[in-house]
Amino acid sequence: MYSESDLQGAVEAGAITPEAAAALRQHVASMHAAPAVDEEHFRLITGFNDIFVSIAIVLLLVATGSLAKLVSENIVGYAVAAIAWALAEYFTARRRMALPSIILVVAFVGGIAASTGALLDIGGSGEDAVNALKLAGVAAASAVAAGLHWRRFMVPITIAAMALAAAGIAIALIASVIGNPADVIKWLVFAAGLGIFAFAMRWDMSDLERKTRRSDVAFWLHLVAAPAIAHPIFSQFGVFDGEIGAGVALLVVALYVAFGLVALAIDRRAILVSGLAYVLYALYSLFAIEANVELGVALAIFVIASALLLLSAFWTNARALVVGGLPAGMKAKLPVTGSASVPATSG
Repeated sequence: MYSESDLQGAVEAGAITPEAAAALRQHVASMHAAPAVDEEHFRLITGFNDIFVSIAIVLLLVATGSLAKLVSENIVGYAVAAIAWALAEYFTARRRMALPSIILVVAFVGGIAASTGALLDIGGSGEDAVNALKLAGVAAASAVAAGLHWRRFMVPITIAAMALAAAGIAIALIASVIGNPADVIKWLVFAAGLGIFAFAMRWDMSDLERKTRRSDVAFWLHLVAAPAIAHPIFSQFGVFDGEIGAGVALLVVALYVAFGLVALAIDRRAILVSGLAYVLYALYSLFAIEANVELGVALAIFVIASALLLLSAFWTNARALVVGGLPAGMKAKLPVTGSASVPATSG
């Protein structure tokens, strides 16, 4: 299986002509009965070897951490990060293996963050402001690590790690000034989510046909932004805090429908996945029958599963309706619908 990035790389290397690549995309789209952009491709695995290598990498990183712990707990993360970088030189830079590369990015940035946090002794001081500044330091170290990794390997998920670290720096610095009230932090996370969402849209708008690495970068950014946006909104209504009334449940469902319209417009499904748990609980609250909890759960799952499957089956048609009602200037910045096309981008 080949991703859009692989196909574009083949064109740039001269292995196939742009016309042949376009014909292949059109053929695959016709087989799926949907435009290629609506499939939301991103590279994860190309074969079982990716899984095989990933398992071996995880085992090696765990063993490295265990051995490093015998020396000092403070260097465990740095040791893991060093091995992750060394492995990336082969499996990412030379072999271009997607799943192993993702694991190695997470291990490298996470290892730097973990050991930096251990060295700064987060939680060792009782002062919230001091701990917040330490968290900002950890986020800054993570951002630098992600930036270095991107410059060397350019794995799409790395930009999402950088955005998440940058958001962490901002939130931690603000928390060091205002304290750590849960409600304020919740809305700071929401603001960060909106910022990352806007950043993701910039990457998306630079590749409307989703033929390059930029589309993969946008995918991971949307995946990070979606829960940061959804959680503060839904939690504001007390979902999971206890019993919610029918009115609140209906409001949660209405918000989920609004998220669905946004997902259709931008042709990204991440926000629908991020709010799934909340709408399931809301539907359960509507269907819950006293003394028969299982029936309420089953009905909630049945309704949302059916709705999502129908949406998936008619995604292209639904997108055409939603995007068709938008202003022309906005439509020009969104992925194509139906048989429309836009000029191909490079990169």
